[in-house]
Amino acid sequence: MLLSAPFDDWWHRAYGLDVKILSPPHVVLGLGMMSLQLGALLLVLPKQNRTRGEHARLFGVLYAYAAGLLVVVLATLVMEHAGFPNHMHSARFYMATAAVFPFMLVASARASSLKWGATTTAAFYMAIVLAMLWILEFFPAQSRLAPVFNPATHMVPPPFPLLLIIPGVLIDLLLRRVGTDRDWRLAVAIGLGFVAVMLVVHWFWAEFMLSPAARNGVFGADRWDYSARLGPWRYQYWNLDGGASGTFKWGRAGNVVDAFSPVLFARGLGIAALIATLSSRLGLWWGTWLSELKR
Repeated sequence: MLLSAPFDDWWHRAYGLDVKILSPPHVVLGLGMMSLQLGALLLVLPKQNRTRGEHARLFGVLYAYAAGLLVVVLATLVMEHAGFPNHMHSARFYMATAAVFPFMLVASARASSLKWGATTTAAFYMAIVLAMLWILEFFPAQSRLAPVFNPATHMVPPPFPLLLIIPGVLIDLLLRRVGTDRDWRLAVAIGLGFVAVMLVVHWFWAEFMLSPAARNGVFGADRWDYSARLGPWRYQYWNLDGGASGTFKWGRAGNVVDAFSPVLFARGLGIAALIATLSSRLGLWWGTWLSELKR
């Protein structure tokens, strides 16, 4: 994390503003953050596994909190494809979320002493992001790095968190129903169920978040940083799957395609289901190892 700061300063001086979230200095920063959080997770987990009774429950909550922090960082890293409601009518959104979230939620549920391990982890993720959404805007800030297309007077909070608590409930229910001796069957069920639940929930959630009803202090919609050239693209769906018919400029770059192909979207969902299945299987393997960790 400390090394990323001078690296990022040099990167900006050499190349200007970042076009992507995943610039090399940001990747170094993200890896540092995840290393610290993973260390905290590995410190508290053996205590949970060695303890019984109410203390085990306390360590289970601390473990879910550490896992929730990891989910926050992962959600930030995939924000370019799965962070805004504008993404949620694109198959790319479901492929991006399928790659990272089933792994963490399933591993958390398998290793946790809590009855609702995945749900609690997702709840901590949502609570942390909501705290940033509701608090950061109270701090004055001024953009000092040109070009400034959208003058900001306060810190710009992240978008409203993904509703991961709902697939978290599904994961917890499936883990209890299927058991621990049929992991491949369980991974397929979780993968298909995760994509299906994410589709049903976020398809309609996106429509609400792009409506005037969400442009308030509770949901925080339509808030953009200094690099955004404001325009009608704010209320459109981005990167649909049927071929480009228009572009927009959000800061330095960015494409939006407003054509929609049901066939290509369905194919993308199939790929997302396969990715979610593999992600879930890796999560089950890692969670089983974590559940046996004693020191």
